[in-house]
Formats: sequence, C-alpha cells, structure tokens
Amino acid sequence: MPGTLLLKQSDIKNLIKMEKVINAVEIAFKAFSLRDVQIPPKEYLFFNDGDLRIMPCYVQSREEAGVKSVSVHPQNPLKQKLPTVMAIIEMIDPQTGFPLAVMDGTLITDIRTGAAAGVATKYLAKPDSKVLGIIGAGKQACTQLTALNEVMNIQEVRIFCRASSTRTKFAKIASETYNFDMKAVNTPEIAVKNADVVVTTTPSRKPLINAEWISPGTHINAMGADAPGKQELEPKLLLKSKIIIDSWVQARHSGEINVPLAQKILKQKDIHAKLGDVIVGKVAGREGDEITIFDSTGLAVQDIVTAGMIYKQARKKGLGTEFNFMQ
Repeated sequence: MPGTLLLKQSDIKNLIKMEKVINAVEIAFKAFSLRDVQIPPKEYLFFNDGDLRIMPCYVQSREEAGVKSVSVHPQNPLKQKLPTVMAIIEMIDPQTGFPLAVMDGTLITDIRTGAAAGVATKYLAKPDSKVLGIIGAGKQACTQLTALNEVMNIQEVRIFCRASSTRTKFAKIASETYNFDMKAVNTPEIAVKNADVVVTTTPSRKPLINAEWISPGTHINAMGADAPGKQELEPKLLLKSKIIIDSWVQARHSGEINVPLAQKILKQKDIHAKLGDVIVGKVAGREGDEITIFDSTGLAVQDIVTAGMIYKQARKKGLGTEFNFMQ
C-alpha cells in the first residue's frame, strides 16, 4: 500500500482551479442538505490572540473522510508576518482509518470560502447582477472576487477597507487582473449603495453595513462572522431580508446571526433556509426583488470534498511526497 501523501501549498496551487472548487463546494452543500454526511459542529479552543477550530467530516456516498485543523489569529500579519488563517487537512480511508494524505489547508480554506460565496451568488443573486461591493481588502476579498467573477458578469467593483493604502493597492492589482471598472472608495456606504451583490470579509464585532444603504434585490454574502461575537450587518437589515445559512448549528453559534439571536432581536423562524436546501430544490431561493443574505460559517464538508478532489488529482499527476508515518 502506498504511504501517506504530503501536499504542500505549492503542490496544491498546481491542482486547484476556482471553477472546479465551485463545483466541489456545490456538491458539498448538496450532500449536507441530503444528509449524506456525518459532520459535527466546529469545536473551538480560544487563545488570547486567536482560536483553533477542529472540523471533522465523512461524506458517505463519496467514501471521503477527514479532519481540518484551522487557526485564526487576526494580528498575525502585523505582529508575526504570518497569515491570519492557517490550516492542515488530513484525509483518511474510511474503510481502514489509514491516513491517505496530509495537506496544506490554508489555501484550500481560502479558495473554498470564496467558492461558497460563488455558489450562493449563483443561486440567490439576480441573474443580471453586474455591480459588486466588497467590504474588506484582505486575502479573502481576493478569493471572493475570483469566485464571483466565475458566476457574475461583473462590470463594476467598489472596495472599501479602513486602510486607504490597502484598498487602493487592492483596486490597482485587481484592475490589472480583470477587465472591469475597479474603484477604491472612502466609505462602506459608497461601496454597497446600489450594488447588485455585496460581500463582507472582515473580522468586525460591530455592524459595518446599515440597513438603509442596501437596495431591494441586492444579494449579500456575509463571510466575515465566523466566531461568537462577530457581526458585520445591522440587525435591522437581517430582519428585512431573506436569510440563507449554511448550517443552523454553526450559524446560531458563530455566524452573522449569532449576535442578533443572542440579543433576541432575531429568532429561528426568521431564517429562511439552508443553502443546500435551495440548491436541491427543497425550498425557493430568490423569488423577486427581496434582499437575500447568505450567512457563511464554513462547513467541514466543503473542505473534505475539495481536499478529496485535490488528493485524486495529485495521485493521478504524481505530485506530492510519500511519507510512512508508521515506520
């Protein structure tokens, strides 16, 4: 039997394409909706400057299983010259428990998170959406732009973050990469007003987007709130929108809805559906000119289906390093 395949980030870069990851993540959401997975909620360890999250999953019909260990330390880029998010994914053989692969999960986390917004936008945004507003200008903003460019006919992008130099640099690089109008703007209001699709990608613990800034028919991907106490949207905006989550158990604990739920502003009955249920047709998604919000917390099934795809491609192409942990 071959050993465990070790895959570095540089190996994975040669195997991962956004279009394929969007397809993998859509499969993952379907599997979650159809109860084809064992997927306990994330477990957290909280540190002074960040946290560690453990995310196991078994996709039964695909015979894919594994666990992601991911840390989130927002001060890393400034204090340690390290990424905010770092992760490792272990894939195992469900039949024997043998470790098939250990791979970098940092790049996979980044891209599959962008892909989740791509899937949500595909199903929830107006078909003719052209104007995109982005709040935050870090790595995830780059990935979101890549994913949304796969599912939208983008003509204009407005980006805001607190640091003027950061948003200006982002706009310059993106303008050179993509063939659409890219603007760095001075306020979040300018970024989101009259946008067809809005993406929030910050670690904020207080609302950044006011309800009156958002037009009817807008779709919002709320990607930043992924731990208790985080929020990016004014609760009033949630109350007047159609809310779609990835997982009730995770979203109520650590998604965009977690603070309004804790404050009893929002109730479970105010949640429209899970994204997977919209994809498989159990419930309707967009039905008119309503505001839709996708509250993303990130599911282990997204990681495992994506990592499984990468593992198979790596074996096929002979990439990675064999290692025998049991010698």
